[in-house]
This record gives sequence, C-alpha cells and structure tokens, in this order.
Amino acid sequence: MNLNDYQQLALRTAGNHGDFERTLIYTALGLNGEAGEVAELIKKAFFHGHDLDMDKLKKELGDVLWYVAVMANALGLPLDEVAQHNIDKLARRYPEGFSEERSRNREA
Repeated sequence: MNLNDYQQLALRTAGNHGDFERTLIYTALGLNGEAGEVAELIKKAFFHGHDLDMDKLKKELGDVLWYVAVMANALGLPLDEVAQHNIDKLARRYPEGFSEERSRNREA
C-alpha cells in the first residue's frame, strides 16, 4: 500500500467535524493524544518494568498515522507529498546520513 492509498482509506472513517478549523483542532488534539500513548508505552517499558508490547505500539503508531493522514488531507496535502518533503529536507540537512556533528552545526 502506498501512502496516498492509505490516506484515502483512512478518510473513510474520518467523519465530518464541521469545518476546516474544527478538523484541524480535532486532528491536532488526536495526534497529540496518540503520540502520548506511544510515549506512555515506551515509558512503562523502560522505567516501570513492563514488557515492550509491539502489538500495542503498532496499534498506537497506526493511530498516529491516521491522524497525520486526516490532517494532511484537511490541509490539501497528499500524504506521499508530505513524506517526500520530509525525506528531501533530511537529505539536504544530512547529505551523507545523520551525524551528531552536522546536527549540532546545521543552518536549518
């Protein structure tokens, strides 16, 4: 599955939040909540002695992706375009791959 196909399928369950502004608020809050659930699973695994539950992480990461897809759609952005833009930015920032030196001494 490619990202644009995923985005279109995700929109089938997005519902209608009334308008552009409400959709952005809904997706921003949802994205933050789901990212928090990912962080909570990691915290419990590394600080509370829980097992790192890959099935739960996969579910929560999927929820993060769903909110990103729906928000991108509200902004008129195909998910493939968002992903490519990010990869292009990282390639400019780290043309030889990530390095701590380039991270500390980069322009943007």
